[in-house]
Order: sequence, then structure tokens, then C-alpha cells
Amino acid sequence: MQREEVRTLGGFVWSIAEILRGDFKQSEYGKVILPFVVLRRLDCILASTKAAVLEAANSVPEGVDDATRDMILFGAVGGNVKVYNLSRFTLATLKGQDPSQLHANLVDYITKFSANVRDIFLDKFLFTDQLKRLKEGGIIWNVFERFTEINLHPDAVSNIEMGYLFEELIRRFSEISNETAGEHFTPREVIRLIVDLLIANDDTKLTGRGIIRQVYDPACGTGGMLALTEAALQEFNPSIRVELFGQELNGESFGICKSDMLVTGHDPEQIAFGNTLTQDSHKEKKFHYMLSNPPYGVDWKKYQDAIKDEVDSLGFDGRFGAGTPRISDGQLLFLQHMISKMRDDEIGSRIGIVMNGSPLFTGGAGSGESEIRRWMFEDDWVEAIVALPTDLFYNTGIQTYVWLLTNRKPDNRRGKVQLIDASGERFWRSMRKSLGSKRREIPEEARADIVRIYEGFLNGGSGEGGVAKIFDVADFGYREIRVERPLRLNFRASQERIARLADEKVFARLPDDEREEIEVVLLSMDDALFMNRDAFNKVLTKALKDEGVAIAGPVKKAILSALSERDEEADICADKYGNPEPDTDLRDHELVPLKEDWREYVAREVTPFFSDAWVDEQYIDPKDRGVGRVGYAINFNRYFFQFYRPESMEQIDKAIESMRADISDLLMEVTL
Repeated sequence: MQREEVRTLGGFVWSIAEILRGDFKQSEYGKVILPFVVLRRLDCILASTKAAVLEAANSVPEGVDDATRDMILFGAVGGNVKVYNLSRFTLATLKGQDPSQLHANLVDYITKFSANVRDIFLDKFLFTDQLKRLKEGGIIWNVFERFTEINLHPDAVSNIEMGYLFEELIRRFSEISNETAGEHFTPREVIRLIVDLLIANDDTKLTGRGIIRQVYDPACGTGGMLALTEAALQEFNPSIRVELFGQELNGESFGICKSDMLVTGHDPEQIAFGNTLTQDSHKEKKFHYMLSNPPYGVDWKKYQDAIKDEVDSLGFDGRFGAGTPRISDGQLLFLQHMISKMRDDEIGSRIGIVMNGSPLFTGGAGSGESEIRRWMFEDDWVEAIVALPTDLFYNTGIQTYVWLLTNRKPDNRRGKVQLIDASGERFWRSMRKSLGSKRREIPEEARADIVRIYEGFLNGGSGEGGVAKIFDVADFGYREIRVERPLRLNFRASQERIARLADEKVFARLPDDEREEIEVVLLSMDDALFMNRDAFNKVLTKALKDEGVAIAGPVKKAILSALSERDEEADICADKYGNPEPDTDLRDHELVPLKEDWREYVAREVTPFFSDAWVDEQYIDPKDRGVGRVGYAINFNRYFFQFYRPESMEQIDKAIESMRADISDLLMEVTL
């Protein structure tokens, strides 16, 4: 079955939703249609072995524990399927029953699934609630009958094609309910690209018999990434054993994914329900391959207490020891979680994660994001980052990037990071029909081209047209140094400046009589302009002393502040040790490349323009104790910017004259 045929099937299933109009809100259609699709899929798989399963159930000895009983009945189903149903009905035989009993019969059918599926329908899909609403609306038979017309047996619709079907349905339901489709699935060509990149250089590791690989997705949705990874690995080595693990927060997506695991012979208990960031359901597990498309720009505010508690109590012994990103975006939390799952053995682990541009550069030196990047780069885990074309995803047209990480870099990649700009026209084609925000797709030949560039560790100088560049890890690092300039103030005891004292909090809190005494003294002073703070301070001190007015240090500081103004011609204000005081309004920060000595940078970029500037050498990095704060960021646009020389004025003039001539000719034709 081709993708277009799957889309046609999706259209037929979607048409059933029209029956729900009026009895259900549009945003609720998926709560009925998706579980019915899962139900029909399971029914098609189990129908042929129904008699054998019921016979096996009757022959199970009394006193047998549930696990043994399940094993016997799974055996009666045959194959790798880990689900059975003990109802006397199938959906086909239900059509021959009294329509008035359909609701009761469907409930009987659902509740007699094995526990691993029954829980999905009852707890995650809440399907019995929807069946009750269908009955009350008088449309349960109409919906049921239409679903029995669909053949969803694996011989007709493969597991990969079922993924396409769920993808199509979820996209449509998300569009009409204004939900975020991207939280549920990733376009299949993007997944294939990630998978191909993950296994590109693992030929020798995956060759032979007895190979076992464990694959993990911490935000697995309906399981598309897991399914396609398994398919790719088995295509490379048919004898490989692939174990799939995942976790998902959305109940419906979890139900679909777990159902898929059941019918494909995987252990359904390896797909966990819950929030990966607060409840690590695979706490002690490590994985060979990890891949994910975590939610973009989704805040983690309601989970922050649990996450920060883990940081405070476990540090680097936990998952988020490198730091936490801003509360508005949790992508880097997912990536840190995945890094914590890397295997510490000879094979190691590989990670592929698709994120938006924020994790590349958001946050300055010392911020949570920068510290996380620093940790990843300095531990040399980042192998490559691939910029994808825009308009690839169903819910957003933004730029996205695939990060590839490993804790087993080959020798030629150590200390290096490869950037691949696969956003250009060379790597995408327009779709004949847009699907939401998805207007482009990555064709197979472009995917192979990206993988070839990555696999060969190619550089822009190797004829790649500037789409691939290799950098040292340190090229992404910088030191943020603090540049100070001296404070220069003039002083005057004028009425205008004395009036500013009212805005000084320390002065405003004084009793009325004390404020009046001070103001009288200030008004009595000579209205002369002082260019030196020490000179003015002496005059002020004498005036207060002559009038017998005693003031505290903070009050005097407030007076000096009110009576001063910045003046480039004034003398430098010095502290009690004679050192120049910095002017915080003139303070600046310079980003010095990590490979460059900050002194040489300042001598070249700062001192020639501001000869009185100096670097605050007390502003240091808390980790390496060097001057300045270390930060890491990746600016793709800067690395791949291509300058196009603008046309000369002569060329522009000629073009204008040509257009004028064309317009004149057109006007002549009209007038004639």
C-alpha cells in the first residue's frame, strides 16, 4: 500500500467522523475514531484464531497464575502477538446480533481483552465513556457498521502503513481542534533521515548473528520513531534482535503505541506512561540508540519543583546536573535525559534528536542553556548538527535541526563537530498538496546525500558547495569579559539638582526637620560647577560642619548622587585606594573567542577606541577560574552565510531604463 492509498484510507476513516457531528465537538472526534481504529486493527488480527483461543481458555487448568495463563493464550493466538480476546464475539459476528444490544456487546468485547489491552481502552482511551455517548446519541450502530467495512489486517495494511494512518488522522484532528500535531508525531522522511544518520557508521557493529540493539524514545508518541528504527535495523541485518523502549505523556498516543507493540511482538511493558522529565520509568536502563522529537517551546513550569529537586539533590549523579534551561522551553532537559541513558561499554550509545533553533544559541555565558552546551561540547559528545529545510512539519514551518551525539566518537571526529546545512533547495522538494504547515519533504535522493556527507565526514572544501563544515569544539566557545570605563562626574549645588534629593529613598525616609536642615545647608552653598568629586566633597563636608548638621554615610552618598551629572570632561572618580571607579552605565561585555587570549583581543578591539577602558579581572568563570565567563553557542547563519555582491549603479540604471522603455511601449499600444 502506497502513501497515497493510506491517505485515501485515512480519508475514509475521517468521513466516519461526520457521523459524530452534533453529538460530539470537533475536538472530541479523535476520542472516538482513534480507539475504534485500534479496536478494528486488533479485531482483524485476532479473528482467525478466535476459536483456538476460546478452546485454549477452556482447557487452562484451574489454579494457574495469570502470567502462565497469558502465555498459553498468547501461544494460541500465534506469531509474536501478545494480546488475546475471550469474548465470544468478533466485530463481524456483532453485526449479526440485535442492534439494540450493540453497546452491551461492545463493552463485553472490550472488557474481555487481555489485561494489557483492556487497560488501554478503559484507562487511556476511556472508550466505554465514548461508547455510552454514542448510544445516547443514537449513532453507535452507524459508527460501528462503517468501521467493520475497513480491512486493517497486517496483510492489507502493514505496521508502517498503520503509522501513516495514525499520522494522517491525528494531523486532521489536531487541525480542527487547534492542537499541536507536532506533539504527536514526526514526518516519516525526517525519522528515516535520523535513523540513517544514527546507523551510518555502524556497519561493523551491526553485522553478524546474535546482535541485540535496544532503542529508546523518551517522547515516543504513537511509536513512529521506534517502528522505523526497528525496520531500518532489520533491513540492514535481518537476524538482529531489536528491543524497543519508550515513554509517552499523552494517553491516546500512549495507547496507540502500546497497542502497536503488542501486535508486533514487543514487550508492551517497555512502553511507559507518564512524564519522562519527572518520572523516569526506565531509570536503570541504558540504550544503544536513542532518538526523539521533543515538544518545541513547551514550558516546564508545572514540573519545575520536581526537576529542581533532582538537580539540588543529585547534581551530576542525576539527569540534569549540567543545568536547566529557561522555564519556557524544555528541549534541553530531554536531551540531558537521553545523555544520562548512554551505555558505558565498548559499543556506547548514539543519540539523534530534532529540535528548533533555540538550543543552538539561546542564553548567554553562564546561563542554563549555555552551561548545558558547554557540558556537551567539552565532554565531546556532539558529533554533528544538521540544519533541515523549513516547512517540513505539520504544525510549524520553523527551522529545525538534527543533533547527533555519541560517547564513542571515532578518532578522526574527536574534538570536532560537523555542521551540515541541508536547508537549501538541493535537499527538499515541494509537495503537490500541503498538509497543514507541511509544504516540503525530503526526497530519498536528498536523504542519501545528507547521509553521504555525514558518513564521509566531508568538509566544505571538499566540493560540497559549502553545505558541510568541520569545526573544533573550541570554535563554538567564547569568554564573556566585562569591560569597564571610569566614572566621570561633575557636581553643583543648584536648586534643580537639590530638588532631585526627594527621589533618593534614603533621604526621603529622614524626618521632615532633618531634611529641611540639609536642604538649607545645600541652598546656602556656592552654585559653582565642580569637576572633581573629592574637591566638592570637601566643600560639602565643611558646609554641613559649619551649620552643625551631622549626617550618616548613606545620606551623604544620596546627596552626592543627586547633585552630580555624568560629564566626559570631568575628573575620574576614584575609590579610597585611588583606583578608578567603574561607570555602570558605560559597562560593556565583549565575547572573546575561546582560542584567543583576551588581552590580545582587548588591545585590538577595545583599547584603540577607548583608551581609558579596562577589564574587570574579578569577573571570572566559576569553573576554570579564568577571566570572563565561558559560554558556548552555535550560529548557523554566520557559518554558512554567503555574500552576494550587489549590482553596480550602472547596472541598476540600465535595468530601470529598460523597464521604462517597456512601460512606454505598453502605453503606446494602449493609446493606439
